[in-house]
Amino acid sequence: MRTLITNGLVVTADGSQPADVLVDGETIALLGADLAGRGVTADATIDATGKYVVPGGIDVHTHMELPFGGTFAKDTFETGSKAAAFGGTTTIVDFAPQTRGRSLREGLDAWRAKAEGKTAIDYGFHMMMSDVNDATLAEMDQLVDEGVPEFKLFTAYPGVLYSPDDHIFRAMQRTRLNGGLIMMHAENGPVIDVIAAGLVAAGTTDPIGHGLARYPILEGEATNRAIRLAEAAGVAVYIVHLSARDALEAVMAARDRGAMAFAETCPQYLFLSLDDLGNGFEGAKFVCSPPLRPRDHQEALWTGLRTDALQLVATDHCPFDFHGQKDLGRDDFRKIPNGLPAVEDRVDLLHDGGVVGGRISRERWVEIMATAPAKMFGMYPKKGAIAVGSDADLLVYDPNRKRTISAATHHMDVDYSIFEGRIVQGASDVVMSRGSVLVRDGAWVGPANHGQFLRRAATDHTRMS
Repeated sequence: MRTLITNGLVVTADGSQPADVLVDGETIALLGADLAGRGVTADATIDATGKYVVPGGIDVHTHMELPFGGTFAKDTFETGSKAAAFGGTTTIVDFAPQTRGRSLREGLDAWRAKAEGKTAIDYGFHMMMSDVNDATLAEMDQLVDEGVPEFKLFTAYPGVLYSPDDHIFRAMQRTRLNGGLIMMHAENGPVIDVIAAGLVAAGTTDPIGHGLARYPILEGEATNRAIRLAEAAGVAVYIVHLSARDALEAVMAARDRGAMAFAETCPQYLFLSLDDLGNGFEGAKFVCSPPLRPRDHQEALWTGLRTDALQLVATDHCPFDFHGQKDLGRDDFRKIPNGLPAVEDRVDLLHDGGVVGGRISRERWVEIMATAPAKMFGMYPKKGAIAVGSDADLLVYDPNRKRTISAATHHMDVDYSIFEGRIVQGASDVVMSRGSVLVRDGAWVGPANHGQFLRRAATDHTRMS
């Protein structure tokens, strides 16, 4: 099957140019001006007049079906991946969780079984690691060889996922040998637990307590500590879901001194604030960790995206219904499942708030939502690029079309939207994954199980700092 996309403005991280794109099978075969006029033929033609042609979005931080607080994230790989595609994301990298006391292999195999044959777009895995010991360190080597080269550790959630500094350091030492990458959830969990207990004892049980207990300085402290441990081990470190100016300052200082420190932020931290955690129990809809911050942190994060102090935007998509799941914590904010739905809205939010809002260029938009994730996590130039030989993961994107975000129309399997009623400018008219059109004009037209597992190579992050 040959598809010719004509008359569009091809936008990549490197620049923009009017060009046609020829897709042959699953890959891009040719780029150039007026390909049809030059004798190029195709089985189907897509007219992109007045539209952008951009690489499909890559979300490197999702949690489909993740167990948390006695329940599970609502989206399955089937529902979550289709929602991602509707929003212009054509690749996800999810987290396979290790159950404490069991092997990494068991956790990875379980998550691959959940995804295989059910995922609409291409997918990979990182490993969530709760035990660091001789056996799991050896397993890290095996997983790197099998295309799962990242391992997420936590300085939060004592007694569940928390790892002490010596365990983190041992894992970092191992990545120096096997080429993998440690990803860090950086908050000072033990101190947060003390503060949260004090708030509850004083009578604060509503969701606002979640945001009040998790001080920005405690994210900054843990971020600095994780980076310093990585420097001592001589390896790169990647900070997930950075939310606070304090943490950003730690990353910036580290990069200024030459450390291999990288970080992502998420749409919720760019567009929502601590205020959303108010309004009684309605604030439970906005409980995630790290929490939403005071509004004055937002512009610092946008500045970080403009200057590459922050490399990319992922979602930390981990949805729980307001009714029946979030309300497990109605009498104690510490029991509210942590997580938000966002995988469907990331690409358009970044275009609206970033490009239309004048904060970033359209080229930087493509970079932070597609190209940088591909480079950071071993997928480039197969993904995140519009180049001959790259996968034909493409969006025909209308930069002028407006839509209203709402739970009534979204495709995520969750009963509310954190961006309910927000009007965004920019939307995908056509979403193509490996040459197959999955979404056209808001309707699903592709196979439900199109996605393939991505065996990803370890990345040399010394070339990226």
